[in-house]
Order: sequence, then structure tokens, then C-alpha cells
Amino acid sequence: MVRTLSSKQNEILSKLSSIVGKDNVLYEKEDLYCYSFDTMSHGYSVMMPDYVVLPSDARQVSEIVKIAAYYKLPIIPRGAGTNHVGGCVAVDGGIIIHFSKMNKILDIDIKNLTCRVQPGVILQDLQTAVENLGFFFPPDPSNLKVSTVGGALALSSSGPRHFKYGGMNEYTLDLEVVNAQGEIFHTGMAVKKNVSGYNLTNLFVGSEGTLGVVTEATFRLIPKPMCRQIMLAFFDQVERASDAVRAVIQAKLTPSVLDLIDRNTITTIEKFYPTGVFKEAEACLIIEVDGSDEQEITTQSSKIEKVCKLFCATDFVLAKNKEESEKIWFARRSAFAAVAKLAPDVVTEDAVVPQDKITDMVKKIKELCEKYGIMACIMGHAGDGNIHPNFSLDLRDEKQRENFEKLKDEFFEYASSLGGSITGEHGIGMTKSKYLDKNAPVYRYMKQIKDVFDPENILNPHKIW
Repeated sequence: MVRTLSSKQNEILSKLSSIVGKDNVLYEKEDLYCYSFDTMSHGYSVMMPDYVVLPSDARQVSEIVKIAAYYKLPIIPRGAGTNHVGGCVAVDGGIIIHFSKMNKILDIDIKNLTCRVQPGVILQDLQTAVENLGFFFPPDPSNLKVSTVGGALALSSSGPRHFKYGGMNEYTLDLEVVNAQGEIFHTGMAVKKNVSGYNLTNLFVGSEGTLGVVTEATFRLIPKPMCRQIMLAFFDQVERASDAVRAVIQAKLTPSVLDLIDRNTITTIEKFYPTGVFKEAEACLIIEVDGSDEQEITTQSSKIEKVCKLFCATDFVLAKNKEESEKIWFARRSAFAAVAKLAPDVVTEDAVVPQDKITDMVKKIKELCEKYGIMACIMGHAGDGNIHPNFSLDLRDEKQRENFEKLKDEFFEYASSLGGSITGEHGIGMTKSKYLDKNAPVYRYMKQIKDVFDPENILNPHKIW
């Protein structure tokens, strides 16, 4: 069915088309529908944008934002749409700026160990390009095969390697940004040190598109580790696995990955994406070490194995070759997809607790699941205390939906009571805003910053705030 536009809507369509060409503006309902959701599972109604625009450079983005500012239309930046908290949906209509055509790696500077990229670049493509030259860009969210630079910047995503290498904010040197009035500016410089005033770059990383639209990023690179070894440690109790994590850290060992998955996750992965790499156990640690030579790797691996066995690891397996390593990573990254096969909906949550509270957090999740009759497959970046329970349920069932909301409330309240955070890398978006204490001084200051950059509240409204 052809969408009937008002004279004002036709006027906006004409102006947008004059900037990017008519083929790069979507406005028919059947074209807009697939942009009305992300990976957030919810019972909300369809949230349809008025237009989806596909620019090819910063100048076009600037002109699009100027039109939105004139008509006071919301602007929603969007990459691959893999956000878990409704961060890239159009709550009140408006214009989605989709960066699929701004997907170029503009420069890899091997002399200065930097790269310059557009926001639509797929993270895995960037990693592959720099590694082919002997360098390394560590941030690697689990969905790095599809997630984009822009989305990772919006959430300050990091993934399993954060424990050793840190996240997006620690590699971002400069951002090219379009503000709410359409002005293009840079937040930093392509140098490793820069304290010339406030650190606007870090302010924008993790701001979820609420302060400006990122059109280019400059990252620092580091030398690529020459060797890697991945290993699995199995335990008959989650508590022992958690204790082993702390012991590895206290032994001054620095694996690049220190992840935990529970029995439900192991069973579900092997059921739907069988790899044969996992054994029956209550918990498994996925550990990766890297370094400059094989001797260093062997030494680290041996020390980690001894620590794990001190905490009663029932088995300890080293990947024998690249094929086995890839199987393990495939299994780890398949967890969300595997859990999605258990019920109509899967909701991945995200909280961070101090490392010595991981066991308490896991116990609480299991207690809440039993209380409310909801299944969870628990996994997380244990080295950081970042826990990701994947809840499997049917949100069409009103009772399950009500119970899940109660479960979430208690989950985040408990994480906060342990001295933790309600998000480590998924962001606030729509779904977690209610858990922020907006009256706390820190959030009052944040709101003032939002008002300075976006006085008309057109930049990704209803996200965070």
C-alpha cells in the first residue's frame, strides 16, 4: 500500500531527497518496518520512523540534521540494529540516519599506529584489516561480525577482551561529530596524548547518540600479539569457577579473555550449535592468553591451569590448533542465538559487579529465576565482573511479562546494592532509564550537558532520559 503523505511530509521528503538522492530516502511503510525495532525484546507497539535516510558523508549528515532541527524532528543514528535496549528505534517517529553507506576504512596509518574510519564499518572487518598489517584493535563485542563502529562507540562496547585491553573509550582519539544544529566539529586529535581542555571524546563515547551524530572516528592501534592460546576450565560449582577467576587475577596473571558460562548455557549451545568442545559441568571458564612468543604463552597457560586445579577444576582443556580455537569462539559467540531457540523471546541483560561479588550475583539470578518461573542461561566477562544472563521466555504471555519486569527490578536493584552498575556495555536506551536516580547530582549534571548539546531534544530522544 502506497503511503499517503501530507504536504509537510512531502516537503521534508523532497528536501531529504535533494541531499542524498531519492533512492537513499525510505518512506513507504514496508521499507520502514524493518527499522521499527532492534534486538530488544519487548511488548511495545511498533515504533516506525517517518523516514530512513542513507547518507554517504558528513556533509550530507549535517544537512539532514539541519532539516530535522528546522522541523523539530527526532534524529536516530543507526548501525546494524543489534542494540539490546531499544537504543536505535524511533519512539516518536522522525528520521533514522542509517550508516550502511558510510562504511569505509579511510586510512590505516602504520607509522603513527592509528586508523580513521566511518561509523558504518563492521568491527570484524576493521580488526581483520589492521591485523593483516600486524596491528591490533582489541574491542570485540560478541556480535562483532555484524556490529558497527558507530554502535560500539554509542555504547562504549568492549566484549571479552576488555579485562586486559580495555574498551572503545580507551582507543578513541578523535571523533568527527554533527551537533543538533548541523555543525560539524572534532572532539580531539589524532595523537596519543591530548589534555587541551575537557575530554569531549570520552564524553561522546557511550552517549548513545544523545549528544551528536558521529560521522568519523580515529582510533589508536597497538602491535598484534604474535601468539594466542585458548583453554577451557570446567567446574562442578559456579562458586569454584568464580573463586578461580579471582585467584587468577590475584596471581598477577593477565589473560586476554576470562569468561564464565553456566550449565544451562553449555547445554543449550551444545544442543543447537554442537561443537563437541564443551563437557558436562556446572560452569566453564573460557580463558585466552596472548603474548609475544610461545614460551610466554606456555608459561601463562601452565600457571592458569595450576590455579584452576587448586579450585577443583574437574577438567582443563587446551585448544590443540587454530581449528579447535575457532570452534570454541564460535560456540561462545553462538550463545545468544542458541538461547533464542528455547522460547519465542530471549532478553539479554547486562550488569557489572565487583569481582568478589560474582558468585553472589549468579546465586541471585538463579534465585530470581526460581521465584518467577523464568529460565536463564548465565554467562559473562568474569574478569570484569560483567554478567550477561540470557532470559528465555514468552513475552506474549501477560503473566510471564509481568514476572519478568519484577525479576528485572530485583536484578538491577541487587547489582546496585553490591556496588555494581546496571550496564557495562549494552547501554541504558529505553529499557533501563527507570533504574537511574535522576535526582542524584551526577545525573543532574549529565542532563545539563544534554541540554547544552541538544536544547530541542531531537537527538535520539527517550534514550537514557
